[in-house]
Amino acid sequence: MAMTVRLPAGDSAALARTAAIQDGSQHDIIIALREYIERRGRASLIEDLMESELPCYAEALARLGQ
Repeated sequence: MAMTVRLPAGDSAALARTAAIQDGSQHDIIIALREYIERRGRASLIEDLMESELPCYAEALARLGQ
């Protein structure tokens, strides 16, 4: 579903400049931004999971490494 988004003038100008520099459309830049946010969100989720769960298995992992 298509949607019109009103951006502040400065953001709209920055989006247009970025699209021009990248030789693409503003839509392309928004898709790339969405993909970046999704990847970053997954990476952050994995980092949080590793910090909370990995310590539980530290001893077993150390033994496996020997």
